[in-house]
Amino acid sequence: MPVVIIAMIKILHVFLAFACGFFLCACSDDDSFSTSSSGLLTFSTDTVRLDTVFTTVPSSTRSFWVYNKSGDGLRCLSVRLANGNQTGFRVNVDGEYLSPEAGYQVQNVEIRKNDSVRIFVELTSPVNATDGPQLTEDDLVFHLESGVEQKVNLNAYTWNATLLRDVVINSDSTIDGRDKPVVIYGCLKVDSMATLRIAPGTTLFFHSDAGIDVYGKLIAEGTADENITFRGDRTDKMFDYLPYDLVSGQWRGIRLHGSSYGNRVSYADIHGTFDGIVCDSSDVSKHKLLLRNSIVHNCQGDGLRTYSSMVKVENSQLTNASGNCVAVYGGNVSMVHCTLAQFYPFSSSRGVALMFTNIDGDKIFPLERMDCINSIVTGYGEDMLYSIKADKATAFNYHFISSLVRISERGSDENFIDVKFENVEDTLSISGDGNFKLIDIDHQRYDFHLDAKSPAIGAANKDYSLPEDRDGTPRDDTPDIGCYEFIWVE
Repeated sequence: MPVVIIAMIKILHVFLAFACGFFLCACSDDDSFSTSSSGLLTFSTDTVRLDTVFTTVPSSTRSFWVYNKSGDGLRCLSVRLANGNQTGFRVNVDGEYLSPEAGYQVQNVEIRKNDSVRIFVELTSPVNATDGPQLTEDDLVFHLESGVEQKVNLNAYTWNATLLRDVVINSDSTIDGRDKPVVIYGCLKVDSMATLRIAPGTTLFFHSDAGIDVYGKLIAEGTADENITFRGDRTDKMFDYLPYDLVSGQWRGIRLHGSSYGNRVSYADIHGTFDGIVCDSSDVSKHKLLLRNSIVHNCQGDGLRTYSSMVKVENSQLTNASGNCVAVYGGNVSMVHCTLAQFYPFSSSRGVALMFTNIDGDKIFPLERMDCINSIVTGYGEDMLYSIKADKATAFNYHFISSLVRISERGSDENFIDVKFENVEDTLSISGDGNFKLIDIDHQRYDFHLDAKSPAIGAANKDYSLPEDRDGTPRDDTPDIGCYEFIWVE
């Protein structure tokens, strides 16, 4: 064999021996585990909070990281829930579930130096002994090979709730949620011969597929001190700054079907829906809905949509919708002292504050009457009022009286009486100038009470004025446009 080849083989043997030695040393370093009490784990958080959850209802999932920055490998002889199955927490450690069969623990969890594992936490709390939010907590205990124990606290406020799943109300009934919340799954249906009453102070929490279908009658009358709240059932946060309660499309909303008449909703807060309230086509001579002193806010569809119905809206705030805040398809609709404001943040293709028409596709809906009195119609764009007229033969009757309206083409339409027209620069900015107290798009915080500089102050027609505003505050001799009376502070 040539000398050169023999030399190359020897060099290769030396290189391989060196490489193997280096590899073995590296593996030896990585695979060494310390039993020193100075070797500790590091956690991305020392407390996992799950906000408020309803008992017997699974929570959303939270997670945190466990890091080994000690300079050597660490071995956990066990990772366990301190209270076992007493609290309802469920934990997954790096893909391994702390199951009942394993005694709610996993053993021999190795975390090499500069490595990490991810922990997932959920909770399904048992029913509490008493109503009202109760603190439920447990500790996740990491028992190191050194004998040291480290803990991460798991906690949540758990709340007993009444759970309703696909309930049909076929006789006159009342839902009273003043003692504990009511969580609704699927459809809450009110039969055509039944009346459903909702007590003041009740909060209804709707799951994502849930809503109310009314074929009979809905009476939801709160008070200024005890509003009725309709909202989604997510009590956690989408982001640190954004609770799910501020996100639209969390539940289906309320639908008043064609057979439904005489519905009354007052001092109600309806928010986070797909469509807020939908009124199906019915006899225009019979009252379909009386909506008073209420809020319909942050809808992924329309806030209020009416088809050929008699609807009266008073002292109500209808704001922020991906569709239209109010959409009127014919019928007889009256809005007095209302605030219609379109500042929906999640879509640039949002609708307007008020749309009215006498046609929908190939269907004709005569607009017998549509009055907007002492009301604000405003929002982001230049035109927050939009109308579509089918033809001259179909009724299309409307009036705007003593209102504040944002529309670019003002003209001399006789249907606008003593109306203030608003410019784009009049919109409230976060600095505090304009119509409203607060429009904080970044954090989804809104306050549609009037700003001190609003031209709506003192501009309402007293002859049409209502005695109190949305909050139950008495109106003075020079009432304000919109649903809120401005309160001057000395």
